Amino acid sequence: NPRTLLLGAAAQFGIFATVLGALTLNYFGLISFTLPQAAAIGIIGGADGPTAIYLSGKLAPELLGAIAVAAYSYMALVPLIQPPIMKALTTETERKIRMVQLRTVSKREKILFPVVLLMLVALLLPDAAPLLGMFCFGNLMRESGVVERLSDTVQNGLINIVTIFLGLSV
Repeated sequence: NPRTLLLGAAAQFGIFATVLGALTLNYFGLISFTLPQAAAIGIIGGADGPTAIYLSGKLAPELLGAIAVAAYSYMALVPLIQPPIMKALTTETERKIRMVQLRTVSKREKILFPVVLLMLVALLLPDAAPLLGMFCFGNLMRESGVVERLSDTVQNGLINIVTIFLGLSV
């Protein structure tokens, strides 16, 4: 469906619109942003929190905290923003399509995937290893079944506590 092209284009448009918006503030003398700072702010427009945090750490470390909070606040709004967009861009028939799993993924694959992924990321992109390492660690805890109580705590109670603290710190 060619209309879904709009979803991909929206992220790219969001990035450029945000960069231009930050530079426009600079032009009118409201807030002074350098080009690297504007680019770091602009990546928030792509709605990709981890990428925004990584790039702001490289381009504008002084804005890292503000960009991290903005990016994750933006991502938290996805459940509110996404349904009307998806409803507008898809037909009812398309929304009723049920995807079937092509094959059953074995427990061994589920356990090896985070381990192999983390090793590859650590070798190829060492700066991204801590962030992806946490995702991989969470997957490994859930799939291994060895630390079931800890996995349950992380998935339920701990995530709620961290969300509350993040909300209070903003």
